[in-house]
Amino acid sequence: MSRICQGLDEQVKAFLGRPLEHASFPYVYLDATYLHGRLGRNMQVVSRAVVVAIGINALGYREVLGIAVGDSEAEGFWRQFLGSLKERGLTGTRLVISDAHLGLTAAIKRMFQGSSWQRCRVHFLRNLLSHVPKVGQDMVAAAMKAVFVIQKPEQVRAHWQQVTEMLRKQFPGAVPVMEDARDDVLAFLHFPQEHWRKIWSTNPLERLNKE
Repeated sequence: MSRICQGLDEQVKAFLGRPLEHASFPYVYLDATYLHGRLGRNMQVVSRAVVVAIGINALGYREVLGIAVGDSEAEGFWRQFLGSLKERGLTGTRLVISDAHLGLTAAIKRMFQGSSWQRCRVHFLRNLLSHVPKVGQDMVAAAMKAVFVIQKPEQVRAHWQQVTEMLRKQFPGAVPVMEDARDDVLAFLHFPQEHWRKIWSTNPLERLNKE
């Protein structure tokens, strides 16, 4: 059994350290999940961050680019992880998709200069609704989902503004959230429309995390 485990460890290590120069990856998804494990001689149960990067290449195929485990999602840990992807040959990234964790966004800004950032719309909606009284959450959620049904960029932006004005009248505490996030949540509009559904959230990566 130990030989089997050792063989698997070597295969995983080789896969996670493989060169990435075989293709360019215009879209890169980043996310983290927390898992519990036992560490040390006393087998203490601790929570650790497992960070994952998935790329979509120019042909539209998804590929796991890297996985790393750390104590937290601090900026330094993310920068080290992203730097390792660059060292292995990651190039051609035009858009990075993630949530708005401060450590992660700071690392993206530093390590992916020249690339755009797409704030995951699903995570954004959860944050927005946390600023809306429960009685109004269903209405606001429906209004926001309508934004992503529209197919013309100028109409998407106009509807976003309409929702913002509605919030200003009914739930003003949520307005700064809308205004601050507008450009980042709507970053997908600068890319081909046929790609929108794939790049406006980290759903593809979260499905992998669940698996």
